[in-house]
Amino acid sequence: MQTDVLIIGGGIAGATTALRLAADRERQITLIVNSAKREESSSNYAQGGIVARGEDDSAALLVEDVIQAADGLAHLPAVELLAERGPILVQELLIDEIGLRFDRQSSGAYAFGMEAAHSRRRILHVSDTTGRAIMQSLHHKISEQPNISVLLGHTAVDLITFPHHAVDPIAVYDAVSCNGAYVFDQESAGVRRILAGQTVLATGGLGQIYLNTSNPPQTRGDGLAMAYRAGARVANNEYIQFHPTTLHMPSVTKFLISEAVRGEGAVLLTRKGDPFMETYAPRWKDLAPRDVVARAIYWQMLENDDPFVLLDIASKQSAEKIKARFPGIYQTCLEHKIDITQQPIPVVPAAHYFCGGVLVDLWGRTNIPGLYAVGEVTCTGVHGANRLASTSLLEGLVWGDRAAQHIRDAEQSLPLDERDVPQWDESQLIYDADPSLVQGDMQSIRNLMWHYVGIIRSDYRLSRAIRELRHLWLEIEEFYRKSRLTDGLIGLRNSVLVGLIIARAAKRNTISRGAHYREEKFLGGKIAATSPEDRKIELPTGFD
Repeated sequence: MQTDVLIIGGGIAGATTALRLAADRERQITLIVNSAKREESSSNYAQGGIVARGEDDSAALLVEDVIQAADGLAHLPAVELLAERGPILVQELLIDEIGLRFDRQSSGAYAFGMEAAHSRRRILHVSDTTGRAIMQSLHHKISEQPNISVLLGHTAVDLITFPHHAVDPIAVYDAVSCNGAYVFDQESAGVRRILAGQTVLATGGLGQIYLNTSNPPQTRGDGLAMAYRAGARVANNEYIQFHPTTLHMPSVTKFLISEAVRGEGAVLLTRKGDPFMETYAPRWKDLAPRDVVARAIYWQMLENDDPFVLLDIASKQSAEKIKARFPGIYQTCLEHKIDITQQPIPVVPAAHYFCGGVLVDLWGRTNIPGLYAVGEVTCTGVHGANRLASTSLLEGLVWGDRAAQHIRDAEQSLPLDERDVPQWDESQLIYDADPSLVQGDMQSIRNLMWHYVGIIRSDYRLSRAIRELRHLWLEIEEFYRKSRLTDGLIGLRNSVLVGLIIARAAKRNTISRGAHYREEKFLGGKIAATSPEDRKIELPTGFD
């Protein structure tokens, strides 16, 4: 198959790229989605909302908030682009073009929400299902575009990079470029070559490599792994944001309890009913940045030997307001026999957002010609060491638009001749991928990442994680090269590689910053664990 632009992933970043490219009717766009549903992605589950321009607000104020939340590690030009261009795109694309209706007050003015570490109310939302509303509207608009083909139930296996996949051995002297991808059709179990002039990675995050996550099943780090194997630059891979509050429930994927709940006054309590955030963040309390709150909950759970803490909104807001503002959370909790208008919610931290990824510039370009990346799979520099709430949808919107603009303005690249690229070869495969073995190895990866490369890290934990992940990687690679493909096997191969990338980055970085927290202290050449007195968290400059 040949196409002008191949987009891998259908979340807000991939969908925005496709829609903005579709204005050029001469350009054929192919969008592949690793699901039977068009809108299935992490974007679809975003509850809190999307950053816009609030009242008494400015781009400069947003820049300051992003940089503070990022613990000073954000890339200023990227943050300024987000702050200037983001709210404009919210109006132009989401409101004017696709007709999204954000919540309003009785006066008719937008009902801006408040979330942690924001200095202004600036979060636009559609109750607590903002992501779903955006994705349904974007994909409805995409379905009307004659030059966008959407392939559902397709998993990218590897990027086609020249000369790595060249038939002619003399091509080894050519410069590296990306020319599409090998793609696995989940229904037929076959692999097809999709050759493209430009390829856009929009595969999302990697939460599923952790034991607890808010992310849907497809978020295994596929895009990061494919880009890494192809030779793309990656950065900031140690910075994994753990959301402080997900519903305590028996599954890997936890239901997210939006930060907006704390924005509307909810308070974190021990199981005995005592508030504790003032101990860790005296000024911000329950509205401290996510990494601060996640660590505070983690320590409370450890010190009290509790499996969860409590989040109380019932005593802070009326039942009518809770149901109106958080209908999705109310209904889901009710299904788990928790009435959030009458009782506190049991919550635990979970892997939520990847702040690092494939390094891109302000146009979404990677260091490999022909390869762009947008959304959570990327390191744009916006998030630095920790992401400010509700900026992820905005980042996907901005860089999706930027990548599309750069592709439109650049000279159109033609796909390679199919005779230059080999077909996928399965002639030497001898095994079927046993689902129980795949699931067992995935569970091993999740346990290793959660306990050794999780919220609290140490040199010993990271060293052990790297040793065990390295062994798993060797075993899985050997099995992969002899086995017929399944979506699960592709994800397993990518997950173990991504786990190694994160663990190695975390071990190299001995400085606690943002979402990367090292617990040990170095005293006379020995490592000593921190005492409870050391656990009071120092906020970035400007918080106190």
